[in-house]
Amino acid sequence: MLSLGLQNLLSPTVLFFVLGLLAAWARSDLAVPEAIAKFLALYLLLSIGFRGGAEVSHHGLTTPLVMAIAAGVALSFATPFIAYFILRSATKLEPIDAAAIAGHYGSISAVTFAAVTGVLSQLSVPYDGYLVAVAAAMETPAIFAALLIAKRKRRSKPAAEGGDREFIREVAFNGSIFILLGSFAIGTITGQRGLTLLKPFILDPFAGLLCLFLLDMGMVAGRGLWQGRRHLSVAVTAFAVIMPLIGAGMAAIMAWLIGMSAGSTAILITLAASASYIAVPAAMRLALPAANPALALTLSLGVTFPFNLLVGIPLYIAMASRIAP
Repeated sequence: MLSLGLQNLLSPTVLFFVLGLLAAWARSDLAVPEAIAKFLALYLLLSIGFRGGAEVSHHGLTTPLVMAIAAGVALSFATPFIAYFILRSATKLEPIDAAAIAGHYGSISAVTFAAVTGVLSQLSVPYDGYLVAVAAAMETPAIFAALLIAKRKRRSKPAAEGGDREFIREVAFNGSIFILLGSFAIGTITGQRGLTLLKPFILDPFAGLLCLFLLDMGMVAGRGLWQGRRHLSVAVTAFAVIMPLIGAGMAAIMAWLIGMSAGSTAILITLAASASYIAVPAAMRLALPAANPALALTLSLGVTFPFNLLVGIPLYIAMASRIAP
């Protein structure tokens, strides 16, 4: 487990994030132009959504898949509200920063997902392939919930803005959610044929563009870290360890209720316990530019990610083996 943890912590994506941090701390003139940064964010959301839709098309809408997706969506949407309540109760974070962080913890980490499937394969524990679709479905509800929280807190004159109907429309048609859901729908419609056709764009460049995106995120986080250091209190840091355990507990109950296998249960628990540092940072960069990205990225990538790799995944697999039928 330690070897797996070190292997993932030394992956190119994480190291490019560290490189961005070092560039910012060294006051290098290295920079990613704003237009390119926005393109990278849109590309990552499109690729994640499309591949998830293609997986749904490949497996078909079976009852286990529908139940698993429903559980994942419910967890993804509910978790940010719990996370926001904890952050606002136990810390002094501003509402918009708490909302952005909460969105990260409602969504999932693709690298953590890859890590748990690797461990299960090493242990010869079978799991359902459609969990990839569940992972993709868990990206959007958390973003929606975070925007819902943030916009509710910022809205001071409901009547002047057209009331609740206009407010819901504004959140539902936010650009980041629109591209993620839209690409998911297109992936579902076109299936494997569409994925094969777009492979040179959707699959092949993904890892490289992800590294470039995380390089930019590292620089953004590094520049903001000095200003936001006073917010990284013991309570805020503890949240990054406690919240994954809360998410894992909720997912374990969901998996037990729908009768998932041990391997699939371990994956759902891990997804609920992880925190996004790909899709949600991209979405927050577009939707909540006032939020400090250093806070969320430091917690999700600097604390929760290594905790899950080194401690969480073995714990989640053991938990799944106890509760699965």
